[in-house]
Formats: sequence, C-alpha cells, structure tokens
Amino acid sequence: MRSFVLFALMLFLAVSCTQEPITLETLLLEMTDREEMARYPDPDFTLKQFSSYDRATVSPDDSTWFANWDRSMFIRTDTIDGRREFVMMDAEGPGAVVRFWMTFAGENSGKGTMRIYFDHAKEPAIEGTAFEVLSGGLLTGEPLSASVSDSTEYIHRGHNLYLPLPYAKHCLITYESENILDPGAKTGGEAAYYNINYRTYPPRTKVVTFSDDELGRSADILADVQQDLAERVRGLEGLDLEKQSIELTIPAGDGLVMDFNGSKAIRSFSLRLKADNLEQALRTTVVEMIFDGQRTVWCPVGDFFGTGYQVRYSNTWYSKVDPGGLMEAFWVMPFEENAIVKIHNLGESDVTVAEGEIAVAPWDWDERSMHFGASWHQYTELYTGEAKTNEGGGGMFDINFVDLTGKGVYVGDAITVFNTVYAWWGEGDEKIFVDGEDFPSSIGTGTEDYYGYAWCRPEKFANHPFIAQPDGSGNFWPGYTVNIRYRGLDAIPFSDSIRVDMEMWHWTRAIINYAPVTFWYVLPGGESNIAPDTEGAVADVAIERTDIISPVASADGIEAESMVLEELTGGRFEYQNFLPHLWSENMQVFWLDGKKGDRMELSFLSEQEGMRRITAGFTTAPDYGKFRVSVNGFQVPGVFNLYSEEISTRTVDLGMYKLRKGENRIRFDLAGYSPDNRRGFMGLDYLAFE
Repeated sequence: MRSFVLFALMLFLAVSCTQEPITLETLLLEMTDREEMARYPDPDFTLKQFSSYDRATVSPDDSTWFANWDRSMFIRTDTIDGRREFVMMDAEGPGAVVRFWMTFAGENSGKGTMRIYFDHAKEPAIEGTAFEVLSGGLLTGEPLSASVSDSTEYIHRGHNLYLPLPYAKHCLITYESENILDPGAKTGGEAAYYNINYRTYPPRTKVVTFSDDELGRSADILADVQQDLAERVRGLEGLDLEKQSIELTIPAGDGLVMDFNGSKAIRSFSLRLKADNLEQALRTTVVEMIFDGQRTVWCPVGDFFGTGYQVRYSNTWYSKVDPGGLMEAFWVMPFEENAIVKIHNLGESDVTVAEGEIAVAPWDWDERSMHFGASWHQYTELYTGEAKTNEGGGGMFDINFVDLTGKGVYVGDAITVFNTVYAWWGEGDEKIFVDGEDFPSSIGTGTEDYYGYAWCRPEKFANHPFIAQPDGSGNFWPGYTVNIRYRGLDAIPFSDSIRVDMEMWHWTRAIINYAPVTFWYVLPGGESNIAPDTEGAVADVAIERTDIISPVASADGIEAESMVLEELTGGRFEYQNFLPHLWSENMQVFWLDGKKGDRMELSFLSEQEGMRRITAGFTTAPDYGKFRVSVNGFQVPGVFNLYSEEISTRTVDLGMYKLRKGENRIRFDLAGYSPDNRRGFMGLDYLAFE
C-alpha cells in the first residue's frame, strides 16, 4: 500500500512538472477557443465569487436570507503604509481573476484608489481609480474593459473587466476611498458594490503571475483576442462543414426531425420564423436536441437564441439576432455517435421556417468531451410577494433556474420578464451552490449586477461578447425585458452537481411572467431537473400589461391597480403597497410630483352598461392635494381635498354615471396643493359600483 501511494505521488509530481504553465496568454487564447468550452477543463479548477453581498445573509432558515444591504460590504479593513484599505478579495493561489464588476453611488464615488497585490508583494501590481482599472482603459480597451450601457450616465453603468489576471500564490484586492464613511454603512457617503469571479487551480499548478511585463509580452495576442471578440469570429473557417438547410412550413402540432451520425459537433444553428403571430410562435416553436440517446436541450427557439418571444437585436460571442429576425447560435455541440434535432410546433397555427441551417463538422471525441444542454421553464403569472424591506421582509423567495447532476460546466443563462408594475423587478441576488455546498460560493448583489449593468437601468446594450440587455423596457415600467449572461473564463465547473437560484426580489407586489433559460455542458449521463415545460411554452405571451392584469371591472367595481394608465401629463405614477392595513388588496395607484393643472387619466373595461352610483376609495395624507374628477367626460361637481394630518382613507360618492359596455375612463386634474408642504400627491384605492 505504501509503495502504491508513493507511486501515485511520483506520478502526480511528474504530471505537474510537465504541465504547460497557465499565463495571461494561455487564458486569453482559452477565451476565444470555442472547442475548449465543450471539453471538461484540464487542469480542473473551482470558480467562486467575492462580492459585497449583505453579510447578514447566513442561512436559508434565517429571516435575513434575503437581506439587501449590499453596499460597501468588505471582508475587512487593512492598514497598509498608513492607508485605510478596504479588502474586497483575499484568495490563495494558484488562480486567476476572470471577471470583475463594480458600480457606485454617492458624490465623487468610484474615484478612490484600487490596488491589486499578487503573491504577497508589498507593492501593488495594479493601481488606479476603480473606473480606470475596470472600464477606463488602464489595462486594456473594449470589449475586455467596458461599461454598459454606453447610453446610460457613466456613474450609473456597470463597469466590467474581463481581462484575466493570473497569480501563482495569492491575490489581494483593496479599495481606498475617504468617501466611504464606514464599511457596510446603510446610508451616507460612497457606496461601492462589487462582484469578483476567480478561479482556483489545484496545488502545484504552474501559473505565471500577472505583471506589466507579462501584459507587454502578451500585447500581440491580446490585440488579436480583442479583435476576435469584437468581430465575433465564429471559428468556422477551415472546417469540413456539413450543412443542412431548413426551409419549410410546420403545421400546428407537427414537427421536424433531423438526424446526424458519426463523431461530430454542431458548430452553428440558425432559424428565421414567419407566422401570423410571430411573438407567440417564438415561444411555441421549441427546439429539442438528443445527443447520443440523451435529451439535453428543450427550449423555445426565441429563448434559445437570446431574444425571448419578441425579436430584439443582439450580437454576442455565442448568439446573434438581427433586426430581420434571423437568429443564430454558435455553441459547439459535440456527440460521439448520433445527434437528433427536433423542431416542434406546439402552437395552434402553422409556422414557417423561412430561413435556417445546421452546420456540423467532425469532432475528436475523448474522455473530456461533453454534451451541450439548455433548460427552460416559465413562472407564469408569478406572485412576487408584498412590499419589501432591505432586512429581508416582504415575502421574497428563491427561483430555481436549474439543478444539474453529473460532471460538467455551467456556461450561462438568460431571462425573459414581463413586468406589470412601475417598480424594479430584479433586486434579487444569484445564489450558486456547487457540489453540495451549504452556502453558495457565488452570491451577488442584484440581478442587474449579475448581468453586467447597474441601477436597474432600462437602456439597451447588445454588442458586448458576454453580456446583453436586448430590451429593458420593463425594468421600471410595465413591459418586456431580456437579460443575457454568457460565461467564458468565468464558466463554473462542477464535479457532482450545481444548483443555480436567483432571488425573486421585486420591490412591490406584482404578478409577472418570468422565464429563465440556462446553458451548460455535461459529460454523458449528466441530467437537468427541469422537465419540458409544455404548459409554459403554450401560455399566451404578454405584449401589454392587460395580457396579465385584467382591466375588466366586476359588477361591484375594480381595484385601481387593475386599471390602465392612459395619460399622465406630469409627475410620476406607481403602485404602492406599503400600508396593507389601509388598502383593499393591499395596493393603491399613487400619483406624485404633479404640478397644478396636470392630469391623470385611467381606463377600465365593463362587460355591462347602465347607470351606476360610483364611489371612490381615496387615500388622505399631509402631502396630498386637491383634485377635480370626471367620469367618461362628465365633470363630477366640486373639488376633492385629500389633505389630512394623518395617513388615512376616505370613501367619496362621485354620483350616478352611465357605464359604457367596453372602455370607460376616469380623469383626475390637480387643482391645488396641501397646506403643509405645497405638494399635490394623490392615491386611489378602488372604484365601487352600485
């Protein structure tokens, strides 16, 4: 036994001595090697994350599991050469930082000094303001150093560094800023938010530490990689490609089957659909892939290509959607003996594939080769909980993106959301558990941070290789949002299992549609817990808020939050639900910051017509104003003063009016302000009919 252990040790030492070292150059080349992504990593590594997540988050059994004070949560504070440096990352090597995201809030924020120390050196190898290091070009340019969206005010962007930073022994990252009053302070001063993804390799793995000299030696390769990423080089040149075109009409309830034999890999896949209802067809047309007898892909085509159920332009490393609706994917999808690709039409109408193609090429199958997978499901008409608190109250919960068993690599995900209220839906943090961890080795600071942008911003960005928001219309308002994060060097290997969850942390009570798709590779035999979601795929897609929230009144009345905002000439509109003891169904329509003369008009539908006595449930408060009201164009006599010294409710008899069959409208004109603070807020809880 002793001789066997000695032999194994000698074999390990021999292998470690012959292994090519990991350097900045090798990591850059790995980043653009599409085939390498489809093979299990060698050498193996773990992928974890340091972040500013709220340290009150300790256990799923604790009430603070959804705590949200994520700002300026550092590991500790060090004094280095008399400086107060906040420690963001402290990791033993060998390893590499492979993705670094930050954003800030507060006056003069982001202008403090970031320092990155390698291998216990006393002097930093990298030093500059956070903006300079991450997105300001200190180390490299776009796309590896970039902020998104470029149409967003700079301070509200997500700042992303994808340049790999390898280290042989140790990495320490600090931030020094006099604007940070106290680490973890809930208010005041500068707030810093960060996510740092890093690899850790097995002991004795040779890694050449990042330095200015290494950066200089890698200049040519870095330039080539930057160009390849920017130009989205697809890696198809020189391959012996076998192409199968797809042009046909698929009847409702029918499908198409394509069969590929031999040791090969799908290298590209494209589709462009035509249908009477294209949005519905992008969801009810489903791609299924079976590799070597095992189904690993079942996904609506729109979600598979990163556009959801509405055509939205994007151009990333792994997928592209052009404005004309041509959808392309460039994942390498190997198989040892056979692949079957099916396209199902689960809808009630015919769908035409106006243009499409699958290209395959020979593949040298080996013990590291993995099957590609994609799992999709929709949380249809999902109830998001009540009004939230940063301490974790309000009914948040974790949404399971996917659980995978076996051995493989997690390589990305996307979400398609239809929001129905005037509030941010994505405050929730990712929680990723690898190989049975009790606490997630990746836990973040917000959904938008995970997807690379910041501050819930709705501006589109669609030209980064790894992150995209093809549409953000539903971030602050009722509407449609698609977020994408593909992983390169920050892909997550797992030996036995991985569980990917995202908190459903919507700021207010809402009913929304929320559909995640995940992308992964597994060695043969690996499995996903997500079964084909036929019910979700055939559900009616939401284009307008009324597709989810019915504006049809009952015989007794209608809740204000179910009505449609038709016009708002000034101020802001939202739904409030922080005073559940006051409001019917725990919510009201809230109009704030209007000026005298501004108006708000709401509509609802009635299935009946006739004269009805209409009463309105209003809120009264110290900052509420005076309003005139009209119903279907008829002025209600008088001016209604909603001012009161305490927050309360008031039922007001508006009088007898004819309800129309179909659309009805009620209008509010701001006629005067509160006496205390010259404000004219208004809250409407419901309309009741007699």
